[in-house]
Amino acid sequence: MSNDEARMTKEEVTQADGGQHAERRFDLSERTAVFGEQVIRFVKSILRDEITRPLISQLVRSATSIGANYSEADDSGSRKEFFHRISLCQRESRETMHWLRMIVAAEPNCRDAARVLWSESNELNRIFAAIHRKHRKNGS
Repeated sequence: MSNDEARMTKEEVTQADGGQHAERRFDLSERTAVFGEQVIRFVKSILRDEITRPLISQLVRSATSIGANYSEADDSGSRKEFFHRISLCQRESRETMHWLRMIVAAEPNCRDAARVLWSESNELNRIFAAIHRKHRKNGS
């Protein structure tokens, strides 16, 4: 069963609780999960060879790690742990941009699809950087 057939989202959770908690329009947890899913679908279209295989592996690790670390940040027990996880999200999104660039170097025909993913990774990186700046600004 694909994730498209059985989406596991917060929207289902909010509907299951009787609609008491309206889903936020900007849900970073959902956004990072969807990004990971998009990267997984993207890499399935890339021809595997001795060059692309390790690049694909690295890309999937970094792209899916963004959402995993954000989930950990969202459930963190302390402010310090939250901002540590946010810094990991920032690093992983930056790393994802790097691996997308390397995949395009190896497979130029996937440039357009990679560009869309690169833009989303860049936007996520900026969001996590802003959260991190706010943390430093508040002196925590």
